[in-house]
Amino acid sequence: MDAAEQNHLLPKKKKSETEDDKRRKRIVAGSLLKAVVRPGGGDSSPKDADQIIYHCTVRTLDGVVVESTRSECGGRGLPIRDVLGKSKMILGLLEGIPTMHKGEISMFKMKPEMHYAEKDCPVSAPGNFPKDDELHFEIELLDFAKAKIASDDLGVIKKILNEGEGWESPREPYEVKAWISAKSGDGQVILAPKEEPYFFTFGTSEVPKGLEIGIGTMARKEKAVIYVRKQYLTESPLMHIAQDLEEVHFEVELVHFIQVRDMLGDGRLIKRRIRDGRGEFPMDCPLQDSRLSIHYRGMLLNEDKTVFYDSRIENGDQPLEFSSGEGLVPEGFEMCTRLMLPGEIALVTCPPDYAYDKFPRPPGVPKGAHVQWEIELLGFETPRDWTGLDFQSIMNEAENIRSTGNRLFKEGKFELAKAKYEKVLREFNHVNPQDDDEGKVFGDARNMLHLNVAACLLKLGEWRKSLETCNKVLEAKPGHAKGLYRRGMAYMAGGEYKDARNDFNMMIKVDKSSEADATAALLKLKQKEQEAESKARKQFKGLFDKKPGEITEVGSEIREETRTIEEVDETKDNDGDDEETQEEENTATVSTERKRKWSEKAWPILKNVMVQIGIQLCVALLGVYIFQFVSARFT
Repeated sequence: MDAAEQNHLLPKKKKSETEDDKRRKRIVAGSLLKAVVRPGGGDSSPKDADQIIYHCTVRTLDGVVVESTRSECGGRGLPIRDVLGKSKMILGLLEGIPTMHKGEISMFKMKPEMHYAEKDCPVSAPGNFPKDDELHFEIELLDFAKAKIASDDLGVIKKILNEGEGWESPREPYEVKAWISAKSGDGQVILAPKEEPYFFTFGTSEVPKGLEIGIGTMARKEKAVIYVRKQYLTESPLMHIAQDLEEVHFEVELVHFIQVRDMLGDGRLIKRRIRDGRGEFPMDCPLQDSRLSIHYRGMLLNEDKTVFYDSRIENGDQPLEFSSGEGLVPEGFEMCTRLMLPGEIALVTCPPDYAYDKFPRPPGVPKGAHVQWEIELLGFETPRDWTGLDFQSIMNEAENIRSTGNRLFKEGKFELAKAKYEKVLREFNHVNPQDDDEGKVFGDARNMLHLNVAACLLKLGEWRKSLETCNKVLEAKPGHAKGLYRRGMAYMAGGEYKDARNDFNMMIKVDKSSEADATAALLKLKQKEQEAESKARKQFKGLFDKKPGEITEVGSEIREETRTIEEVDETKDNDGDDEETQEEENTATVSTERKRKWSEKAWPILKNVMVQIGIQLCVALLGVYIFQFVSARFT
């Protein structure tokens, strides 16, 4: 039995019951009757998630029209557009329309509970509608098709006419070229096709909001009708929106779009694709560190667009080759080339801090210059796959990458260096040494890489992560001298001086040859401690060199101020006792006011004390002060 047969025999998961399913269960036999007036065409009928377009005329049983969408029956002539399973519909139509074919006209006789008299009906009855009567609903199913819901409120829905190519869709700030025409809901042309496709930039309100939402779901060369309701019909340069328009049907053919990427999210580093490349984005891009072959032309963003380099001229038409991830080109340049396809040409606009302010500047490029590169990616070679390599070849590859990381570290490019070390560590997860000798070589190499990562983290100011990385080495080999050294440096960076000293002293015990490094580290540690002590002494300067009398005098000031406050409070209390007619609410207000004034007078003195003698002494003095104050109040 093959897998397909086994899957067929497995019990199918029960589909969760929807609200519409629960409503259908309440249908009583005879409450909904159907009579076909005119048969439709084809064998298919609408299903859940299909958009249905239909005319509806409601009549009483004696033929009086209650309401209609048809103009000949007093309606506006606009058909109803719903999505089965998504739109709110009366129960009779929810059950009846899925039995119809395209072009069919049928009469549905409905009991009140099948239309607006249904319990908890999700649709409100129109004004003066006889919802308690049995009625005839004449339905003409004009069209139905699979719908792409572009907005949750069903204000923008797309019907695909011709499938497009690829999976990518335009989004902000892509540049779009499309054929666009439009009709009102009743079929009147409000935007005729132009002689040339319309060109606009996504996210700049150059087309109505709903149209942009719909186009944002399309693929290249796709053709579709986008139904946009009133709330999404915003004014734009494309067309004027009349006030009485309820909805517009846009017919769109997406000719092309140019991928435009805001690489930093702030509009400073922009990559604009000029010519499409080969393959699928992003699967066929050099996302990983690769060997790239390119041609490029560099220009200053001045009035003359001065060209400061052209590889086809300067390099004798030979392409420039470099390995990504090694800091060999400006950061903005590399960020953009990683998102290119072979054969693609892109125009990159770059700010100074991602161009040449942090990279050796070519002749003719001033400091702080914004630049533009026109880059053509000719091709790239992915890194060598380690699968199937023997152990020695793997270790040679690892050493080459580690050496590159060491160079980047010396150049101060710590993030790039860390990425190189971490890349090898990831590859090491799939390496299995075959004997003890290989195991020792492999273990030593892995420990060294972890410590290299720890050094990068320390340079990047992440001492806790550096500490954790060192612990990976010391858990495997507790007496690893370099591991102790690196962890000690991490402790020192974090101000954990005692732990740092322990690690440096342990270095000397486990490896006498590391004594010189440990001694130098201990000397540096002592300097750090002295600096910290000196800094603390400066912060508390003057707090503990007061004479006892001076501190006592400060306390006397507090007591004197306290007595003054107490006298004022007592006077106010006495005044309050003389007024026998004072109400309880006023008494509470006066009491609150006394407390506020007392705190206003006491706080400046307390603040001075805190500044003079520091928090710890202040807490003790405050306790004495409170005790004296309470004693004075109740004696």
